[in-house]
Amino acid sequence: MKNRVVIITGASSGIGLALAKAFAKEGANLSLAARSIDKLNKLVTELGEGGVEAIAVKTDVSNEEECENLIEQTKKRFGKIDILINNAGISMRAAFKDVDLNVLRKLMDVNFWGTVYCTKYALPSLLESKGSIVGISSIAGFIGLPGRTGYSASKFAMHGFLETVRVENLKKGLHVLIAAPGFTASNVRKSALTADGSHQGETPRKEDKMMSSEEVAKHVVKAIKRRKRTLILTFVEGKLTVFLSKIVPGLLDKLSYNHMAKEPDSPI
Repeated sequence: MKNRVVIITGASSGIGLALAKAFAKEGANLSLAARSIDKLNKLVTELGEGGVEAIAVKTDVSNEEECENLIEQTKKRFGKIDILINNAGISMRAAFKDVDLNVLRKLMDVNFWGTVYCTKYALPSLLESKGSIVGISSIAGFIGLPGRTGYSASKFAMHGFLETVRVENLKKGLHVLIAAPGFTASNVRKSALTADGSHQGETPRKEDKMMSSEEVAKHVVKAIKRRKRTLILTFVEGKLTVFLSKIVPGLLDKLSYNHMAKEPDSPI
């Protein structure tokens, strides 16, 4: 990864922040994007003190023009793009019968369209470098999670989009990785949207029992090096869940329902 140019969206916290630090240790040059420019600038300063070349670009990935600007600023600074990591995302927690449809639109705008916009403008450079496109997805992109209609829909859409991009460029040396971390200790559940679009504020899960963002980042970097097509992390909530969805989908429906219904103040 030495001197590779890596774009990471949602780089100000959680998995994105951990990825930035992991790639910095590998000697990569970083273009870091998020809405919180203050956090990004602080991170760039911190990384710079360690000899890492990085830039911060304020970016709301639901805005096409800001995604285009992110790509242009990266090329202007580094002259190329080797890896695009579509990590920016938001979650939700509400039953479909109760949720405001604007919540679902917002999740699609960030999780799906953010990936589409960034990939669209970065693709010519990535084809030139025979680089990697990465989508940080979720187990919710493989099965429908109760209380997360908008989240699952956006991740399913991301999967379909990235898989098609992979096949279209099969003969051009482009690498596409879909990474599903499973439940990860981060701020994604605290900022998850409720039925009316407000932030949840408190996580319904035991964060200390989950895989850390740093551990996820380590696996993602390794998967990119190996140019893997799919990365599913954790056994029970990851690999086993995807396996069961293929052989006993009816049983998995019941298991998923019972599991999510046990959450504190479950919406189902």
